[in-house]
Amino acid sequence: MEEPIRWRNMLSAPRDGSRILVTIRASEQGPGAVDLVYWSKGDRFGADGWRSSDSTPGLIIAYAEPELKCWMPLPGVNMEAMARPPAWEGEDEKELDGSGI
Repeated sequence: MEEPIRWRNMLSAPRDGSRILVTIRASEQGPGAVDLVYWSKGDRFGADGWRSSDSTPGLIIAYAEPELKCWMPLPGVNMEAMARPPAWEGEDEKELDGSGI
């Protein structure tokens, strides 16, 4: 049985490079927030640590351990909901939204 999606202690967060959601603690820089992060082993762009998935070489968004309050895995995907709808087969694009514009 799959574990329920819930917030967990950062001590149990995976450090294998997989992406997870984290709660960033509120600070003088702003209120708490949620970010998508991954654990990165040190490289020429920075030391070992949590990096935002928005990071790029030369522009690393890194979080110190005390900044992160808790984590959770990314929610699963409902593959049935991901099915593509069939292609539209109407005659006139004007039928799509009812405007003639």
